[in-house]
This record gives sequence, structure tokens and C-alpha cells, in this order.
Amino acid sequence: MKLKQEFVLAALAPDANVAELCREHGISRKTGYKWLDRFRDGGLPALEDESRRPHTSPLRATGDAVLEVVALRAERPRWGPKKLRAVLLRRLPADDVPSVRTIARIIERAGMIERRRRPAPGVNARPEGAPDVPVTAPNDLWTVDFKGWWRAGDGARCEPLTVRDACSRYVLCASLTAGTTGGAVRAEFERLFEKHGLPIAIQVDNGSPFACTRARGGLTALSAWWVSLGIRVVRGRPAHPQDNGAHERMHVDLRFDVEDHAGSNLAAQQAHLDVWREEFNHVRPHEALGQEVPAARYKKSPRRMRGPRPATYPVDFEVRRVSAKGSIKYGGQSLRVGDGFRRQLVGVRRVDELRIELRYYDVDLGVIELATA
Repeated sequence: MKLKQEFVLAALAPDANVAELCREHGISRKTGYKWLDRFRDGGLPALEDESRRPHTSPLRATGDAVLEVVALRAERPRWGPKKLRAVLLRRLPADDVPSVRTIARIIERAGMIERRRRPAPGVNARPEGAPDVPVTAPNDLWTVDFKGWWRAGDGARCEPLTVRDACSRYVLCASLTAGTTGGAVRAEFERLFEKHGLPIAIQVDNGSPFACTRARGGLTALSAWWVSLGIRVVRGRPAHPQDNGAHERMHVDLRFDVEDHAGSNLAAQQAHLDVWREEFNHVRPHEALGQEVPAARYKKSPRRMRGPRPATYPVDFEVRRVSAKGSIKYGGQSLRVGDGFRRQLVGVRRVDELRIELRYYDVDLGVIELATA
């Protein structure tokens, strides 16, 4: 039976050549594929293996344990080595259960670890440093995020969008939007811009729908729209919540004051949020403001929303309109720009025979390599 175990384990490795493995193990391709199909359909019992340990095991685990790890990981692809080991301890003798580190090696060797997508060449995927935005007056910077969700009394999901002025600490928005998609959030920002005017900059994390580390310039359709209005988009570093620490601290207040006293339904929950925002802005003294309330410091922006600016570029740039599929035509080639720029005008400048440079207003979108003949 050890032959079947060794073959199946080897065949599950990344880029395994099943035909070559069949020759090495002295079996026909038909037999090899039959063993693989039986394992995928029935796991270990289908292999009818009476041996508990192969002669050799580079992973220092029994053949049964290795196959159990692979089968369990296939069932639960989001479970890590610690969870997998806890389940194996219920199924196998304790002496046969691999360590957490060995389980990690098993699933890696079996090609069952999802690799992070690499950004396209020229994509400004990740901010290199902490945000540095001068804030001396209201509307110099708005900070934006979704508060972590909770359930209302009827089970409805509550995930409020929060928008805050960094200078005055004034909470402009704490709303249960129609969803967390770009369209739902844009509708809320259209209301905010009409009421309060435009900020100079908006700071976001790198999550949807505000930004994307795999997109050119980190821009989504929502943040590209902000840029078209003349707003600078500032991104914090991934896994650095301290880059937006004051906003996160406001979320702590929101949790204790609202989340811990969940409303009976969404309408009741929004009413609680409205009361909380009114008290936060007009009643609660703020230490950073010398015990003044945020409403005493905030005033509307003089920058009114008048729609997207004309997209103009330096004279050495050509202008191309991005198609509904997120690409442009250049030099007879269809070049991918990104879904966030659909139907927008971008600037294109030839760098050399093999590369072009892209811009969206004043945002550098990096370089695209042209296909060679």
C-alpha cells in the first residue's frame, strides 16, 4: 500500500508530471489516474491501505497522516495548520499526528497555499510610508472607513460608513448605506459633497471600495472619481491601523456607545447612530480641542462640487479614453489599464520602443510594457 501513498502524495505536488511518476513507480497511467480518482472520491478508505507508515517520508509523517492533511485541507481550504492538527488528533493516534510546522510543509508541498497575486508591472501597489498630510484647517483632510459590523436585534447586518474631518474631529457621516459597494458609497459621498463641499484630501485604507493594492495608482472607480473632482487620495499602509489612529479611536467610542446597545432593526440602529453623531459633534467635549466640541471648530468647505474637472495632460502626452472593458488602444495594441478607469481619459507618453507611461490627472499610473512583434 505504501506505493499508492507515495504515488498519490507525489502526484499532488505542484507541477507534478503524472505520466512520468507512473513510469517511476512502475505502473500504467490508467492505474495512476485510478488511484488519484479513488483518493479524491473516497479519501484513505478508498485506497484500502493496511500500512500506517511508508518506508520513507521526507515530511516525517505517516502516509496516512499526510493524506489526511491533504484531504482535510481540501475540505477546509481556509483552515490553517493549527486547526488541521486539532482535527487530526481526533482521527489518528496522537503519535501519528504531525506537528503544526510539518502540517504547514505538507500543505505547501501539495500546492494548497494560495499565493498572493503580484501587482502588474508599474502598479503603485503599496504605499511606502505613513501618510503625511498637513492639517491646519477644516476640510484639509477627511478620513473614511467602515466600522466593523454587528447584528441588529432582528439579525440584520449593521456596518456603518464613517467620515470624519481630521482637523475639527467633526463626524460628517455615520450611516448604514445601501451596501459597501462603490456605487452605494459614492451616493453617500455625493450627498456629503453637496452639503459640506469638497475636502482637499481623503485618507483611506487599502480595502474595497476605497482603494486596491493591485490597481494602478491604488485607485478604484470610487477613488478615481474623487481624483476627477480635484481631491487628493491618501492611502495608509496595509496592516498599519495606526496610520488612521484617530479615526480608529472614534470607532472605539462608536462601539461602546452604539454597537453594545444594538437597535431592534436597521431603522432603529440608524436612529441610534444619528443621536450618537449629534452628541459627539455638539455635546461631548474633546480633549484635543481644549474641551471644545467639534461643531465649534468645523465649517463648510469653500470648494463646491461642480462635477469632474477637464482631464488635461502635458503636451508630450497623448490622450486615450479607457474602454468599458478597462483597456486602451495604443500602437495597434489593446492595453489593460483597469476597471476603475472605465470611460475615463488618461494620458499616455512613449518612454521608449517597449514601454509607455500612464497618468490619470496628476496620479502616476506607472508603465505598461508593449508586446514585441
